[in-house]
Amino acid sequence: MASIHETLAMIQQLSETDKNRLLQALSQQMQESVKSNEPLIKDIRERRNEEGFLCPNCGSKRVIRFGTYSVQGVKRQRYRCSQCHKTFTDLTRTPLEGTWYSDKWIPFIAGMIDGLSLRRQVVSLEISFPTAFRWRHKVLAALQRLTSKPFSGIIEMDETYFLYSEKGTKQTLRLPRKRGGHSAKRGISHDQVCVLVARDRQGTTYMHMMGRGRLLTRQLDKAISPLLSSDNVLCTDAWRAFNTYAKNKKLPHYRFKSTEKTRVIKGIYHIQNANSYHSRLKRWMIRFNGVATKYLDHYLAWFHFLDHMGFENTDHTVRTMMVTACTA
Repeated sequence: MASIHETLAMIQQLSETDKNRLLQALSQQMQESVKSNEPLIKDIRERRNEEGFLCPNCGSKRVIRFGTYSVQGVKRQRYRCSQCHKTFTDLTRTPLEGTWYSDKWIPFIAGMIDGLSLRRQVVSLEISFPTAFRWRHKVLAALQRLTSKPFSGIIEMDETYFLYSEKGTKQTLRLPRKRGGHSAKRGISHDQVCVLVARDRQGTTYMHMMGRGRLLTRQLDKAISPLLSSDNVLCTDAWRAFNTYAKNKKLPHYRFKSTEKTRVIKGIYHIQNANSYHSRLKRWMIRFNGVATKYLDHYLAWFHFLDHMGFENTDHTVRTMMVTACTA
């Protein structure tokens, strides 16, 4: 395939008539690309307004149509709120708001599902690296805002750890580590970041970064308590914060030590699902060669979505990821 510079050089050799034909063909192709996004925008509009058409700025229901605007020759609806008098569109306050190259969003999302690096996305889509980075984190920040559902029945909880990282920071407060380095201290320390995973047997999952160092009872109480009820049963490892928390909440609690042979109690109580989830997460994270701690929750939300969708790169998965990010 010819590079963009070679293509431009060949265009210069065309006659004016052929240049006009080429311009018309490219314009038509761009319009078709934008039109292909219209069903996606319709899905976003319907999902955002399931409970009625609301103004995204003030929440008022007093919304009227307010003309149209054009995107690469395709007209889209504009709205106006009669209460705050602000105008908005179907894409206001979504990752797609104000972005160029809207025709490239679907292949970009497909590349995210495939796990393509930003550099590969830059080359394949012909966008800049800052644009690709900004798009990725717009989507991930939206997925992170999704609220967890309440748990039911047996809940498995376990913590895992990632090295604290200031990747991408120009002035760090510590000496840099080599890629894939190790903590300077033995065991669990403030060189590591705790990530809590809690899952019930129906697949409802809570996964967020708790802080640096060991998991504390107060962190557990703040994160999990709103999602629990008196009917829940906890299955955890032997870390004392879990035991203290279960006693404070007066919940049935089964503990599993890694040094003991017993892995299942009464045939149903175990933490194998949580441990399996940890394993899949760790394997998936390897491709990034370390993630900056300030973005860790973004990547956890990314993995949680892909794991829920079975890591299948289908049209349904791409549309679901895009609609979910735009309606979170």
